[in-house]
Amino acid sequence: MVASRSRSNSLVVPQAAQALEQLKFEVAQELGIQLPRDGYYGNLLTREAGAIGGEITRRLVEMAEHQISGQFGR
Repeated sequence: MVASRSRSNSLVVPQAAQALEQLKFEVAQELGIQLPRDGYYGNLLTREAGAIGGEITRRLVEMAEHQISGQFGR
């Protein structure tokens, strides 16, 4: 029996899905990692996936810091 997988991490802002997907491909390209367009990442190394996720997280935190400093840094 194959268990169906559901995503436990849903987006707070669903409209951001396309931008996050684009960011994932941009980061992967910058890191020299080829992502399949069909969405199957079974052949992706854990190290590669972690590098992509880590860089995305770093950029999102940086964006939030800039936004916060602009609102409260006056």
